[in-house]
Amino acid sequence: MTSSRDDDALGWAGDDDPTLVSGSTTTPQAKDAPSTGTIVNPAAATTDADLPEGWAVTGAPGGYVDAPAAPAPMSSPALVGLGILGGVYLLYTIGWFIGVGRLDNPFTDPLAQFMFSLGTWLAIAAPAVWFASSFWLTRGKPRSRWTWLILGVVLLAPLPFIAGTGGL
Repeated sequence: MTSSRDDDALGWAGDDDPTLVSGSTTTPQAKDAPSTGTIVNPAAATTDADLPEGWAVTGAPGGYVDAPAAPAPMSSPALVGLGILGGVYLLYTIGWFIGVGRLDNPFTDPLAQFMFSLGTWLAIAAPAVWFASSFWLTRGKPRSRWTWLILGVVLLAPLPFIAGTGGL
């Protein structure tokens, strides 16, 4: 016993329109498509070369087109590992700040003093910049990301802080 008013809530006006096409109203352009705004129908593609990068024709001839998959989320151990490495890089930044703070500027020339202070600030910023750039530049390449992050842990150790002398 449903009234017509209840049935109206389950549909949209124009659902019975024969020209209605379900799905997206726009389709991606192929690599070789002219830049005049021509829309390529991915369902009509017969080979992968007819489609944009990351798309593929699957199934039998006249098969359907797979859109690029969303990137898989990182696993829990990977997130924990990235958190640990992020903490190490944060500690390295703090260590460089403390270690460089112990150094005295031995130069009297203004240009040399400027270059010395610039070098110390770059040393302080290096761990954070290394972490951010290796994380950003290795999107989609987890093995490369881990390699660069671990290499940074080895190369960016705050030696003035570790040595405790304020310099080497």
